[in-house]
Amino acid sequence: MAVKVAPVRRAIAVVSARTFSTSTISRFANTRTLQFTPQVNRSPASPMRRTVTWLEALHAREEGRPAITALGKGGSDFNKPSEILERSMDDSYTSILLPFKQDEWLLDAYVNSSGRLRIGQIFQDLDALAGVIAYKHCAPAEPTIVTASVDRISLLRRLTALDDVELSGNVTWTGRSSMEITIKARTVPDNGIFLTANFTFVARHPVTGKSFPINKLVPGNEAERHTFERAESYNAAKKKAAKDGGLLTSPPNAEEADIIHAMWLRQRAYFDPNSGLDLPTDVIPMNDSMMHSTMLMQPQYRNRHSYMIFGGYLLRQTFELAYCCAAAFSHGQPHFISLDQTTFRSPVPVGSVLYLTATVAYTQHQPKSATGSPAGTFVQVRVDTTVRDIEHGTAEDSGSFTYTYFVENKKVSVLPVSYAEAMEYLDGRRKAIESRNFGDALKGLEVLDSAVT
Repeated sequence: MAVKVAPVRRAIAVVSARTFSTSTISRFANTRTLQFTPQVNRSPASPMRRTVTWLEALHAREEGRPAITALGKGGSDFNKPSEILERSMDDSYTSILLPFKQDEWLLDAYVNSSGRLRIGQIFQDLDALAGVIAYKHCAPAEPTIVTASVDRISLLRRLTALDDVELSGNVTWTGRSSMEITIKARTVPDNGIFLTANFTFVARHPVTGKSFPINKLVPGNEAERHTFERAESYNAAKKKAAKDGGLLTSPPNAEEADIIHAMWLRQRAYFDPNSGLDLPTDVIPMNDSMMHSTMLMQPQYRNRHSYMIFGGYLLRQTFELAYCCAAAFSHGQPHFISLDQTTFRSPVPVGSVLYLTATVAYTQHQPKSATGSPAGTFVQVRVDTTVRDIEHGTAEDSGSFTYTYFVENKKVSVLPVSYAEAMEYLDGRRKAIESRNFGDALKGLEVLDSAVT
């Protein structure tokens, strides 16, 4: 019986195919010009040109060949010291144009659900361009270049139209093996700068992984010298702050201690059933603001060196989780203001699992100003990232990202309950003050005209 069934099924299949080809193909004649295009071809997931495919890199690793064998096609001889050259800021200057007005499909990859520019996509391009600039400065040497930190990204004004965007930047400071890169984003043709970003990259020997000396940056005029000295001072202050340890090594100062005590008295009254004081609906315990995300790190988002995830992809993922956290917390539409200084503590390997936890760490109210700036709340969100190796079960802290948003016409407050949360609140407050003093984002607690109006 089974022997007879198979031929019958094959006959039915042949008849069905013939019937389709003769009776229905005319109905699809007008679709012959349509072609299937894999979406990956339009994906911005390839931030920097890679020299090998993932399968080639994977085979190289399985065979025990060093990464330089899989990556290297530049011909650098790493067995002899690289000559240190002098470079100008113009030598590394690079710009790219995103022609949104001319390419509707390119624009389609950059807009969000509200029809505005998707800032997270721009973050990926910023980090990718910074990498290109770093390699350009180091040439002809070809060290491994990695993002050490994002010193600051600030939105100077909100975009009201989807114009073409130009990203441009150059190296603005160098140490022995590290360099600061400054990038500006401007709309075209009005040339209006709407975003600034500062990155620190470090050079590593491709084989040994040790620090790699890079070309020396020589300022060419007074303005460039001022920029260089500003970056040098900031870098020194950053190293000192990392060495001091902040609240991990020193207790809060007197002003901060008073803030903690006042908040403790308030939350104690809220949770005391005999106080007659209920927790206001616009006061939210810090623990209730938390939001989580877990992702498997795929090779399509690897960096130029094949085995680690591209830093710009991590920026986009943390930014969008922080946005969701701020929106859920405030029940409003958050507007991005700034990303504060962020250090990539450990690399994120392809194939690992990345855990993200977003928490509202600090809030600050702004009344309506005499100049017309709207009332609202600054919401600072910290995103902690942990990377876990699937095979070995080990977990490492891969960095924390602090984003500040402004929510118009909303007055909400985060309430730390435990001592640990109080320390997180004070750390957020310190970062907010640093941002205000630095002058890149907050511009004082009652201004922000360019950013929120």
